[in-house]
Amino acid sequence: MMSVPLLDLKVQNAPLREAILAAITRVVDGGGFILGPEVESFEEELATVLGTRRAVGVSSGTDALLVALMALGIGAGDEVVTTPFSFYATVGCIARLGARPVFADIDAATFNLDPQAAIAACTASTRALIPVHLFGRPARLPTVSIPVVEDAAQAIGACKVAGIASCLSFFPSKNLGAFGDGGALLTDNESFADKVAILRAHGSRPKYVHHKVGGNFRLDALQAAILRVKLKSLLDWTARRRANAERYRCLFAASTGIPSDLILPADVPGHIYNQFVIRAPLRDGLREHLTRKGVGTEVYYPLALHLQPCFFDLGYKQGAFPHAERATQEALALPIYAELVEAQQAYVVDQIADFYRQGS
Repeated sequence: MMSVPLLDLKVQNAPLREAILAAITRVVDGGGFILGPEVESFEEELATVLGTRRAVGVSSGTDALLVALMALGIGAGDEVVTTPFSFYATVGCIARLGARPVFADIDAATFNLDPQAAIAACTASTRALIPVHLFGRPARLPTVSIPVVEDAAQAIGACKVAGIASCLSFFPSKNLGAFGDGGALLTDNESFADKVAILRAHGSRPKYVHHKVGGNFRLDALQAAILRVKLKSLLDWTARRRANAERYRCLFAASTGIPSDLILPADVPGHIYNQFVIRAPLRDGLREHLTRKGVGTEVYYPLALHLQPCFFDLGYKQGAFPHAERATQEALALPIYAELVEAQQAYVVDQIADFYRQGS
């Protein structure tokens, strides 16, 4: 039996070990651990690689979303339209500011927010819209007159910033992962970037002069130094993930026993495959089978956000967003990390075919 983990950070970090340790030593010897030159250099390098005017380092992808909404002045009485099929933080940041999350269903073919449904969900109280570039696939953005904050936590480099801001996560499992939490906000709007930079440090500039009620959303210098090392490999890692996705398609196409209603993610320009998510009949049984055979998988996400207990007071019921609810029953992420080798991918596909051939 072969072992194929969902993600193997040890094999990713091993070739970079000496460079990462040298970067950590540089920060330790310098004695500056909060913001400072390391963070500034990382912000400049990240903006250059991703082709945006400004990058503002923050403490997490969640805080990138939160501070973006704070910079827009979102608060009580406001509505923000978003998807019910995403990680909790997409919606949690709206609720934390006292605003009302308003959901619109996803496009069944892409898992991303349906642009027309999003437009239909807007009201006179809608102050912003948060589409998610889920699993690394660029979302189609609706044409609206309100600010668009892109949740690109899973989609670094998938597309240029189109809204007022694009929010990144450097959680260790992301395509560009830190050694802990971290995030960034990308924008082509200089004044918006400055507002975010002030808000991330308790709303102060200069120190101890507080213009706004902000938060402690600062990126650590140690994380920035590590990310500077790893950023040099990002484009290569992305290319290898895309190659692995194409290899999966070839392996599935050549395999016998794969049901016709097992759907692979379509190859579209920009897709960076933070996850390779299939739609699988008998999903839970398949996952149990793969676990027994040593294949790591994950369910993103088992419960739609409008049905989460903390959002019951919003008044949404089962059946409100059928495409999102169906996705929670069928979506299954397979290993796709850059260091995955052909033999491992062939084993994954063989085990999936065996499950369906057994009529499980």
